[in-house]
Amino acid sequence: MTCTSYKDSLKSLDTEEHIDLFFYRPIGYAWACLAKKLGITPNAIAVASIFLGIGAGIAFYFNDLWVNVVGMLLLVWANSFDSADGQLARMTKQYSPLGRILDGMSGDIWFITIYLCICLRENATSAFFSEHPWLIWLIASVSGICHAKQAAMADYYRQFHLFFLKGKEGSELDSTEDLAAKFRQMPWKDNFWRKLVLFFYKNYTANQELTAPAMQSLRRELRKCFPDGHYTESFRSTFRRMSLPLMKYTNILSFNWRCIALFVSLFAGMPWLYFIFELTVLNSLLVYMIVRHEKICRSLTAELRHGVYKD
Repeated sequence: MTCTSYKDSLKSLDTEEHIDLFFYRPIGYAWACLAKKLGITPNAIAVASIFLGIGAGIAFYFNDLWVNVVGMLLLVWANSFDSADGQLARMTKQYSPLGRILDGMSGDIWFITIYLCICLRENATSAFFSEHPWLIWLIASVSGICHAKQAAMADYYRQFHLFFLKGKEGSELDSTEDLAAKFRQMPWKDNFWRKLVLFFYKNYTANQELTAPAMQSLRRELRKCFPDGHYTESFRSTFRRMSLPLMKYTNILSFNWRCIALFVSLFAGMPWLYFIFELTVLNSLLVYMIVRHEKICRSLTAELRHGVYKD
């Protein structure tokens, strides 16, 4: 069984991060080719990555650098599997709402485990946090909420960019309206698990849309101007040109840079510093990315209403 080319397994060079291109994607491609030959599905790889990430989090509980290094290697392995499941899905065209949820959920489960183990470790080993045990849990809880929002919006803006770059087939962009209609039409009988997955995916998408109201206005205007869904090349190229500089922020808010910050904090013997990085640096980038993207969407919406991009 031949394997799809490495380039075809990528989302796009616009949205790929340098560390991914030179490290995770080649490794993920090798895993994906092996999985394709063995008949392993993308969802099975995603589930395996969850267990590897949980193992990494448990290793970070121990105040022992060598055990922490083992955890780092497990987390790198988990992320190579996370890369592989998406590459395999693109190679085999096995897309599904469950796959989207597993893809997003795997990272969440890794970091929930990591957060829990860091809190337990700090309360057991830090004189300050042992005297104020509630504080690290509060910091971790707020960081976790911020992490979820950062990851969700980074994914949403990336999919929006891919939608205009490669079309619907090259993107996993959805809308709450379409998902709600599909949810209503699907009977619970004989579809319980599929409908339950769709329910959570619909809510996940709704939360993304609420954070990007100008994007929703742009999408509504596009439906008015291009009811057949065929956007002019002038609009597509303009959107790509304006959106492309923001893709580096979606990458920073994803796995690699937060992972580097986590590893640095572990080598320093102060894993709580990772939470500070998330609350300050990553939240600042999130706000900046949202403001910039909303400004782009408002500008394009106004131009569409004035008849630009009709050619």
